[in-house]
Amino acid sequence: MIYSVDVRIVAPVNDTEVTDRVADAVRNVFPDADPVHEDGRLVAEAHTLDAFSDVLHEQEILDTARRVFLRNSTDDGFSFALKKQAAFEGVVNFAVGDPDELGDIDVDVRVREPDVESFIDYVAPETDEGRPVDPVREYGDRFDPENGY
Repeated sequence: MIYSVDVRIVAPVNDTEVTDRVADAVRNVFPDADPVHEDGRLVAEAHTLDAFSDVLHEQEILDTARRVFLRNSTDDGFSFALKKQAAFEGVVNFAVGDPDELGDIDVDVRVREPDVESFIDYVAPETDEGRPVDPVREYGDRFDPENGY
């Protein structure tokens, strides 16, 4: 699937935290992102969620991810938040309810092509008993938007 997305990742860096550790948390789940320190937070951009999708497959949390993405979707994209400590360990743990004391990693995905629901199907396909049903991409398949393949 050819797609065009902009992913904005923002993580607060508190006085009690080491900036490099927060950057590592971001890169552990979004390896294509390059966080930059701005005004007490790290901001990063990416143009793919393939590696993130691989983590969702590995952790077998595709159904949970789909629910979160669809619940927080608009015509332009979707958003979600992740726990920083889990991300530091390379684990996806969606933040629900009140933000963590240290703040969560906020992710905003803007989808230009294809439509939002098709991109969600690509990142977190529907499952039947935990196995993807008619997946658009295979686990471990990486798309490079710069090269078009």
